[in-house]
Amino acid sequence: MVTERNLRAAAAAIAIDRIVGEPPISPHPLSVFGTWMKRCERSLYRDSRVAGFAHLAVGIGTGIAVGTAVPSTTAASYLAIAGKSLDEAAATVEAALLAGDLDGARRTLPALVGRDPSGLDVNDMARAVIESLAENTVDAVIAPALWGAVAGARGALAYRAINTLDAMVGHHNDRYEHFGWASARTDDLANYLPARLAAGCVIAARPRMARPILEAVRRDAPRHPSPNGGVIETAFAVALGIRLGGPSTYGTRVELRPTLGSGPHATPADIAPARRLALEVGLIWAAVLAATPRVMRRATATRNGR
Repeated sequence: MVTERNLRAAAAAIAIDRIVGEPPISPHPLSVFGTWMKRCERSLYRDSRVAGFAHLAVGIGTGIAVGTAVPSTTAASYLAIAGKSLDEAAATVEAALLAGDLDGARRTLPALVGRDPSGLDVNDMARAVIESLAENTVDAVIAPALWGAVAGARGALAYRAINTLDAMVGHHNDRYEHFGWASARTDDLANYLPARLAAGCVIAARPRMARPILEAVRRDAPRHPSPNGGVIETAFAVALGIRLGGPSTYGTRVELRPTLGSGPHATPADIAPARRLALEVGLIWAAVLAATPRVMRRATATRNGR
């Protein structure tokens, strides 16, 4: 349940991640989790949704079990948050693009996105970086902190398990179309509220753009294949004064995504403002979490006073 302690812990975890970055331990806990779930996949895999549900249940159960063993919501939420590493990955691709090193950008882009970089030009790669910053600000900052605030260490790590499994098996291809369905749909549910809270934080960061952001989200986001990605990508596009969306290639599959926003196409020069916006969104969310206990106390005092 939401408690003052969990709220403060989640806010602190965002701050720790921003200062420290990834935990200085090897192997990384998420790497261990990924290896474990790969082994489970080899045992459980069938081309069916039922098998996918079983795989998901093992993953969520693992997250809850580890969260139960971890005594600190701050520590668990910190493990689940990856805002600084997201920014560092974006900065690496940005530097290569600005230096004209397209091969270097193509080598490093897969750390951010699942699409095939081989046929992308400079502006396509810039768009991919910004779209990843937008969507992963939800996945790597807003959502894990929210679920840590709501359900403590178990909530933060169960969410990270769901999101990791979506990245591993939630794909539209011959192997995972059915097996990955449960992980993909559960990830959509787990991120539904965080994506909209993140869009609210974008508005808080750019209050003069509130009306056009809201109008564009209502107009453009429903046409996006993701119920959550369209919301936050549209908010970022309008706040940055650019246009996102368009064709994206994933292996042999080409996904024609709708245009989000109405500005000019993204360029490498837009990555730095997008990184700043992602940072601001995370800090605003941390401030909201940190301030909520005081609001809760005042609300309780008001009710008792009546």
